[in-house]
Order: sequence, then structure tokens, then C-alpha cells
Amino acid sequence: MSAPAPPTDPRGSWDLPEPGSLPRTERLDEVVTRVLAPNPSPMTLDGTNTYVLGVPGSGEVLVVDPGPDDPGHLARVEAVVRERDAQVRSVVVTHHHLDHSEAAATWARRFGTDVAAARVASSPASTLGEGDRVGLAGVDVEVVATPGHTLDHLSLRLGTGALLTGDHVLGRGTSVVAHPDGDLAAYLTSLRRVLELGPNALYPGHGPALTEDPSAVLRFYAEHREYRQQQLLASLRDGPTTPGQLVARMYADVPEHLWSAAEASTRAAVDLLVARDRVRIVGDTVHLITG
Repeated sequence: MSAPAPPTDPRGSWDLPEPGSLPRTERLDEVVTRVLAPNPSPMTLDGTNTYVLGVPGSGEVLVVDPGPDDPGHLARVEAVVRERDAQVRSVVVTHHHLDHSEAAATWARRFGTDVAAARVASSPASTLGEGDRVGLAGVDVEVVATPGHTLDHLSLRLGTGALLTGDHVLGRGTSVVAHPDGDLAAYLTSLRRVLELGPNALYPGHGPALTEDPSAVLRFYAEHREYRQQQLLASLRDGPTTPGQLVARMYADVPEHLWSAAEASTRAAVDLLVARDRVRIVGDTVHLITG
């Protein structure tokens, strides 16, 4: 049994900004402005994308994923809010990872509002779930539950047809589904859900906006996960091995400083294959089930 060839990422032929070149502040459409946080890294790409949502003249905005508690970043977000002559109605967090949520409680107090998320440790907070609407004058903002990257992950569907994806879909590369908080079965279900929605733009938590063919990117994400599962099963034909050893085989073309994240995703894939009776785990060793 040999693993299939990796799927082709459609973004490879798109005219996207080069890594590291995203502007600090950019108006993406009539509702959405992206403010880039100063926390670039191999995992966060150019940095965390904080979004200010609001219709000009409406007098109110949402701030989505404030990211790190950085004074310069806050100042740039506040400049966008002032430009809109608006009040911040709520600070919304797509998931609990600190590169998205660290500043949420502090900023909410500064803006005199609350934090809204599926799960937030700090208070005050409003709980969001599938199908909820986040109040904002002039545009519909619907919560789409997209667990998988984390169990509490959510996305925001705008009445314009755009979808703020958090870390469910990234502007470059693919998302980490980090075991044990990450759940690959839930992630694949969330991908299908988002594909059915047919968004006309994907505004990710990291990396550039994806507007050329969002559905092609979503299909690629699903194909990539299937490819990794088949690659894992093919690797186990050589005998039982550990997740770490699987990563060394499967991610040989990926820089080693990313292998710990790759191992977290590999463990999530192993969990899914255990549930499907394709593999079993003995200690920390993964065995292929044959027959």
C-alpha cells in the first residue's frame, strides 16, 4: 500500500502577498478592516489578524480576536474605531489560544464592553454558539460552530457572504489540529459545514484574505487531511511505530522546528483512525489493523 500523491494547493497559483508583507492595517471590504498584530512566528505567520467589523456611519463595531496585549496593536485598532466614529459593541474571540485571546479581557474593559466567545476563562463574557447572532448595526453576523482546531472554535459568517475563519482555515498552509484539544473528526465535519455555506471570502486568523476561490481552498483542506491519513497508514505497513517516528517519515520535507506541531496533528489523526478501527495503540506505539 503506497500513500497517494499530495493534493495541489490552489493558492499556489494565486496572486497573494508574500510572507511578511501584509500591511499593518488594511480595509478588506465595506465592512471588514484587518489590523495585523506584531507577533509573527512560524505558527502565526505574519501575525494574528485582528478584525474590526462595522458599517461606516453605523456608530458601532465589533473587534474580533484582539490577539496579544500589545500597546501599539491596541493603538492601531483604536485608530480604526475612531476613523469609523464608532463604539466597540463587543470583543469577540474565535477560540481560547492566547495568540487570539490574550488581550480580550483587558481590551473589553478599556472599551467598556464584554467578551463574547464559545468559552472564555475571564469575566465578563457572553457565550456564543451555533446559529447565534452577534448584534451589529447594518450587517448580519452569525456564529458558525467550527470545532476541530480546538473544541471551542467558532467562525463568524457575515451577511456579505464572507466568513471569518479564525484558525479553522489559514491564509497559507494548513491548520494544526492539536491533540488532545484538537479533534480531527470534528474538524472534518466543520470543514464540510463551511463548504456547504459557500462563503465568497475567507478572512483567516493568520495570513492573507482568500477571495479568489474559497471553496477550492476548503476542498484542498479536506483532501490534505485525507492524504495525511493515507500516508500514515502506508507508513505503518513497515511496522508499528510511535507518533514521533511517524512525523519523521511523513514530514521529512518540513523544517524540524515544526515537527512538534506536526506530531500534535498526527496524534489527532491516529485518534480518528483508532475510532475507525484502522489502527490500535499499545503504549505509545501505533499498530496497523490488518485483515
